[in-house]
Amino acid sequence: MKTVKLKIRKGISLLYAGIFVYTFSACSAGRTEQQPNSVSQDEQQLYIGDSIAVAQTQYGKVRGYLLRDIYTFCGIPYGASTAGENRFMPPREPEPWEGIRPAVFWGDTAPQITTGKYRNTYTTFTDHWNYYGVSEDCLMLNIWTPALADTKKRPVLVWIHGGGFTNGNSIEQDSYRGENLSRYGDIVFVSLNHRLGPIGFSDFSEVDEKKFAESGNVGILDLVAGLKWVHNNIAQFGGDPSNVTIMGQSGGGAKVCTLVAMAETKGLLHKAVALSGNITGAIDNNYSTELGKYILKEAGLPPSQINKLQEIPWLDYIVLANRAAAKYDKQLGGNGMMRGSFGPVGDGFHIPMDTFYTDPEAPSAHVPMLFSTTTCEFSISRDNATLEKMNRTQLVEMVDKMKGKNGENIVLAYEKAFPDKKPIELLGLIMSSREKVIEAINAKAQQSAPVYLAWFGWEPPLFDGRMRSFHCLDISFWLKNTDVMLTHTGGGKRPRDLSTKMTDALLSFMRTGSPNCTSLLNGRNIHRTREPR
Repeated sequence: MKTVKLKIRKGISLLYAGIFVYTFSACSAGRTEQQPNSVSQDEQQLYIGDSIAVAQTQYGKVRGYLLRDIYTFCGIPYGASTAGENRFMPPREPEPWEGIRPAVFWGDTAPQITTGKYRNTYTTFTDHWNYYGVSEDCLMLNIWTPALADTKKRPVLVWIHGGGFTNGNSIEQDSYRGENLSRYGDIVFVSLNHRLGPIGFSDFSEVDEKKFAESGNVGILDLVAGLKWVHNNIAQFGGDPSNVTIMGQSGGGAKVCTLVAMAETKGLLHKAVALSGNITGAIDNNYSTELGKYILKEAGLPPSQINKLQEIPWLDYIVLANRAAAKYDKQLGGNGMMRGSFGPVGDGFHIPMDTFYTDPEAPSAHVPMLFSTTTCEFSISRDNATLEKMNRTQLVEMVDKMKGKNGENIVLAYEKAFPDKKPIELLGLIMSSREKVIEAINAKAQQSAPVYLAWFGWEPPLFDGRMRSFHCLDISFWLKNTDVMLTHTGGGKRPRDLSTKMTDALLSFMRTGSPNCTSLLNGRNIHRTREPR
């Protein structure tokens, strides 16, 4: 199996294990240079009216708005409500509607526990999460596009939000907004909500094999349904259904890995980008089915009354299911922290039971992938300046607790690789271990499509430089939003210039399957993991 050789550079470093350099010089093809948009600030910015921003979908017409020359649609249903008898069921198509449906505000967030999101802390200041309505009628998507039904086949980017498989929504961070990337790259940007946590991944297939056979994977099947909607409707929004790139960060990256591995996404996605979230396999179905039985037991219901779980309020069900998962984990010898918990299940039907990407003949073999992580996913000294003075002995002690009494050897290895780093910086690197992403890229490297690996190391000048290159920071750079997410970047020319290079690489990848372009790293090229077959 090939290994990945790391090379460290300032800013963003693109790293590879391979032997082949692939050069693509037309990076800026299709993009427009507009700073920050084509509408003068003295002109009207927003337009909405009877004949403005109206688009046809297979279920009926929708009306959005035109903001700074970008058509924007929010809260378009791609599936029916998942409440009541639809809970734990595969997604169903929405009912067609008469007239024109408003699509001017975000659809409801999937059921989840949001308590504590808005405490008055530095985290609230930095991330200022966006949460609005929360309900089981959550299968909604958003679209940003430069034009409608103009026969121009624009690449499509489908953004999949983070939050593990338990939290988040399509507009959770301002970084997720698609206006700037749509304008800059002349592409169509889509984001969507889907079921999460116990509502999306409770496996009752062994309780009622006929009715609930797919219950353990309905949350990921929602995303498949969203991709089908894009395939069937995106041409009406100026997009090319034969050129769809999926992209996600953190839990969204894990969802990207899962979707690529699913045979039923063949023809629905063509390239994939996973940021700071990677998996090479799903939850073992023995675990998930036993957890399903535990949930029923916790509810005090016999198998014949499982339907009652579809009737209780969604918040009550989430609390009950989490309590059951903690008890089950404790029985297995864990500490009650839900070591498997709720996420995609390897059922052998929708999702492979073995390691992803091992089949050279699978549809995933033809999907180019770009993986990326940040150098300091977890910056623990941001709110605690005293940790900056950590000494080597304290570092080894902390790594011992994290890694199981092997701290000295681990610290020695990192000191050798990064001789200029002080203890707190080494801790950030160790906590942000790239082991999982290396596993993912090595697994994908066994297939024929090209694979690329990036390492993001830019650090914002905020909190006296203690934020470092933290989890989620890179999103605004990839999506041309560094001046939108000011509490992550500080704003201004320096992050904007790096964002241009990264955005150009992403646009090149969307168009050609390779991120190589002339503006990236002053002309340096990204290496493939292998020669094309």
